[in-house]
Amino acid sequence: MSSRLGSTPMMKYISTRGNAPELTFEDVLLTGLASDGGLYVPKEAPHYTLEEIESWRDLPYTELAHKIVYPFVEGCVDADALKGMLEDVYNNTNFGHKAIAPLQQLDNNEYVLELFHGPTLAFKDFALQLLGRLLDYVVTRRKEKVVIMGATSGDTGSAAIEGTKACDNVDIFILHPYGKVSEVQRRQMTTVEGDNIYNIAIEGNFDEAQDMVKASFGDQSFLRGERKLVAVNSINWARIMAQIVYYFYSSLNLGGPVRPMAYSVPTGNFGDIFAGYMARKMGLPIEQLIIATNNNDVLHRLMSKNQYEVRSLKHTITPSMDIAVSSNFERLLFDLYDRDGARLAGLMAKMNARDDVVSLDEDKLAKARELFDSLAVDEQTTVETMQLVYNETGYLLDPHTAIGVKAARECRRNPNIPMITLGTAHPVKFEDAVGRAGYEMPELPHHLTDLMEREERLTVLPSDLETVQQFIADNTFRD
Repeated sequence: MSSRLGSTPMMKYISTRGNAPELTFEDVLLTGLASDGGLYVPKEAPHYTLEEIESWRDLPYTELAHKIVYPFVEGCVDADALKGMLEDVYNNTNFGHKAIAPLQQLDNNEYVLELFHGPTLAFKDFALQLLGRLLDYVVTRRKEKVVIMGATSGDTGSAAIEGTKACDNVDIFILHPYGKVSEVQRRQMTTVEGDNIYNIAIEGNFDEAQDMVKASFGDQSFLRGERKLVAVNSINWARIMAQIVYYFYSSLNLGGPVRPMAYSVPTGNFGDIFAGYMARKMGLPIEQLIIATNNNDVLHRLMSKNQYEVRSLKHTITPSMDIAVSSNFERLLFDLYDRDGARLAGLMAKMNARDDVVSLDEDKLAKARELFDSLAVDEQTTVETMQLVYNETGYLLDPHTAIGVKAARECRRNPNIPMITLGTAHPVKFEDAVGRAGYEMPELPHHLTDLMEREERLTVLPSDLETVQQFIADNTFRD
């Protein structure tokens, strides 16, 4: 029998900093950051035996997703309603490949898990398409209106807009760094029609935009108590929850759970790789998780040198990873520090001060290193990896996935088990990197063939919290 949840009727969520109320999934979905500044995590994760996981081998993606996701939402979302949402999200119309998350083989025991067949050609579609439907389900039932506020370094914004554009009771405000996302990424956000969609180009970088989002969640008075902010960034647990599924799916397709797997994950905010950590915690045999980063290498410096230091953000050809502070890393630290919220709150205060180099306790870092490795890859090496893999296979990687493949090859511990790099985006989104590698741009998928002719709508604002909040208030209460 599974040890899942025991006799607990409904999963509860707790803050990583230990000083916020326990919440149900429904409240976590609508809350984002905990009131104490922490992130919500399940109080008790479901756990499955190898036999149970083995029994899911032949399930299609939607049915496997129901097995994984339902325990996290049970008691808040009806099982049949969730089934309908999953079938709606992961179908051939919405995802352009029947396998949903197909595997591409590069070499013996080396694969890319293609997570870019959704409507915005990035892995974030897996979570944000579902999050939009969950949000619509909850706010409709509660007869509430909410405001989505999010920051994007490239892909989150378009995926969030696509996932929530049809929600009747939602206004969407997405901040992106002006001039620092690719043209395709920008147009995927700014050309979506809808009276409830607002694109804000911030005259600053992603971290400044993310800081404004965090500050707004901390003090929502600009919404006059009449609306509630909802997070679509990876701090929202629903994002992590949905991404757990494709770790199970890929493992089962390559002989798991009988044989363990290793994963290399291009990561900026640590959400996607934390989903892999959760999959392992739930019973999936994962032997290694590789943190693959670009020149914004705060996590690699911590993992390799035990030095956490926030440095100035660098603009690179991998914009989705241009993040100086990895918000979701706090969720891993919570487990490393034995779920001691008070102790973690003290550590986070030092890390967030950004005026000193912070080190983890050596035993905690050693615990992390049992599972995690890391590598930072510069732009030239990224381009060379794109060229190398193309010459080997005829397969064109996007630059983020190229970083993942390079890290996989450099950090691999066990060549006798499958190494799976998460293919996080379609190369068509990154004209600069593809051009530098010497290749012609792939064609846009059929549903985006007219993207460059569509009218754009965006507002350029200074990197000023009060100005941004006033813009949101003016347009939220436009009636």
